Amino acid sequence: MYAKSESERLRSIRLNQEKLRIEDYIHLRDAINSDGNINELGKPTILPSSFTGGPRYMHERTQGAMTHVRSFGRPDLFITFTCNPQWKEITDELMARQKSHDRHDLICRVFHLKLKSLTNLINKWKIFGTTRCFMYTVEWQERGLPHAHLLLWLQEKCMFIR
Repeated sequence: MYAKSESERLRSIRLNQEKLRIEDYIHLRDAINSDGNINELGKPTILPSSFTGGPRYMHERTQGAMTHVRSFGRPDLFITFTCNPQWKEITDELMARQKSHDRHDLICRVFHLKLKSLTNLINKWKIFGTTRCFMYTVEWQERGLPHAHLLLWLQEKCMFIR
């Protein structure tokens, strides 16, 4: 279903290049025209920066992360949160002879809820102290399991951080 919806989004972008005012991207058009190999490929389709996962989207997110580093300095904590396919919430919902990797929808929902719970522990319950700001990104492993990388900037240094 994800592949279907993603291909539909891409098709919509390709068919609506004029409505997206792609011709207004002067610098992008100049870069495309200056590359000699691009004309051999056919008609180029420019992805808007709002397209999740596109290079311009990723560049904007990277610039946003760098703004945090410029404003608050280096992060105090880097936490990796990994999905466990043997979590009780996942295994309890599986049917007979079904493996956890058969239920991507279930894995995603449970991971999202546990990640939300972790961010609540960090920010609302202040287990590391008061948080100045935080950010995270969710990635997918080759086995199809999600994991998240969290960056935390704390108001005061933790006792166990040197």
